[in-house]
Amino acid sequence: MNSAHSRLRLVRAGIDTYQQPVVYMHRDCHVCRSEGFTALTRVLARSGDREVVATLNVVVDDHLELDVAALSESAWTALWPGPEAWGVFSHPEPPASAPALRAKVFGQRLGETDFLALMRDTVSNRLSDIELTAFVTACAGERLDKEETVALTKAMLAVGERIDWGSGAVLDKHCVGGLPGNRTTPIIVAIVAAAGYRIPKTSSRAITSPAGTADAMEVMAPVALDLEAMRRVVEREGGCIVWGGKVRLSPADDILIRIERPLDFDSDGQLVASVLSKKVAAGSTHVLIDIPIGPTAKVRSSSAAALLEARLLATAQALGLNLSVLRTDGFQPVGYGIGPALEARDVLSVLRNDAAAPRDLRGRALDLAGALLDAAPGAEPGKGRAIASTLLDNGAALRKFMAICEAQGGFTEPGIAPHIRPVFANRTGQIGQIDNRRLAKVAKLAGAPGSAIAGIDSRLRIGDGIKIGEPLFEVHARSPGELEYAFEYASAHPDIFEIGVGQ
Repeated sequence: MNSAHSRLRLVRAGIDTYQQPVVYMHRDCHVCRSEGFTALTRVLARSGDREVVATLNVVVDDHLELDVAALSESAWTALWPGPEAWGVFSHPEPPASAPALRAKVFGQRLGETDFLALMRDTVSNRLSDIELTAFVTACAGERLDKEETVALTKAMLAVGERIDWGSGAVLDKHCVGGLPGNRTTPIIVAIVAAAGYRIPKTSSRAITSPAGTADAMEVMAPVALDLEAMRRVVEREGGCIVWGGKVRLSPADDILIRIERPLDFDSDGQLVASVLSKKVAAGSTHVLIDIPIGPTAKVRSSSAAALLEARLLATAQALGLNLSVLRTDGFQPVGYGIGPALEARDVLSVLRNDAAAPRDLRGRALDLAGALLDAAPGAEPGKGRAIASTLLDNGAALRKFMAICEAQGGFTEPGIAPHIRPVFANRTGQIGQIDNRRLAKVAKLAGAPGSAIAGIDSRLRIGDGIKIGEPLFEVHARSPGELEYAFEYASAHPDIFEIGVGQ
């Protein structure tokens, strides 16, 4: 194994490939020749007592010496070689889950042992991105039944860490998504924690949206806390809002999310497994799920919501989790901002009780916080919203939010984009419908969520009047190029806001 033909000196490439370990070798190096390595070959790299399976990228010019292997940031972190370290390279064994993956691709049902093998190979990087894409695609639509959804959820739990908060209720809330600007979570966490309950919130970054809760929260406070840091924050303040990828409560899901993001889809089964695996891993006992319903939301009809709700409840029951579902209006955006910093601005304006704060965001946050407080053990039914409203109005929620931010590493005011340009109405009339998906697309083209200050400011709602030449919304961008890119798309789709005949 340590013969000269399989050894190369290791250097740091300084290339971020996110969660995918990559190794770079010259095409004429002795390892490529002796092992038969070619571009995109999966290779097993060992250094000291560490190893990682990585994807090979082949260098064809003189940027890399023949006796050197360069490691991407992900591969370097996995191996963590010392100075002047050498690596040993070979072909990895085929992933143990290969038969299960092939069976799923061909439409067969999988059992718990199959999903466990798949998730183990996922977190150990034994499956390539191509294989993971095949798995995600094979599970899309209705290709996961309820039993498979439970099995996948349990498998995700088994390959991650879990938190035990001891006795007592641990509350949590999640929105299935698809509604731009619906950033209620930081407000809800602040209210529930101010009410004296534990609410350790782990959130994902955006998958198909211009911002996830972790993206918006990161504008105001650090979210990349490890498990021990998260525990300290919750023990001190009762709640937190952190990125789930750092605490590794469901690391397999974080990898699958990376695959789903460019595909721009996820399925009911994968959504349920993703959400509930993280809730159980975070030690939650009582969870509220928000399902917005609308023609351009993620869940488009009441019948689709009923199917998703049934799958959520069945999986939660199998896991011993107390779950309640609240169906909400998904016909139009919530709040004014769409994008991390713009949504963070709205959150703060609600918490600060600003007169100009978006009323729809405030009302929805109070509805959800009230429902979650009603679901807590020993709560008096129907009193939750009034309690939530009092805690928001008297400043207790704001004080708690600021305390959580400080505990997580310090509070920062959201920034403002240097380039802002309005999109104007091309006719006079009344707003009849709003296309949530295309509106979100404009925000993404402007640079969100990669650029935290990018996105759009959209204040019109269904039923509002508009005159030709008046602004429909503003595009915010970090660079002129991104501003133009988003503006061109918005101009090419004037039906994002459907304007009916004026009254």
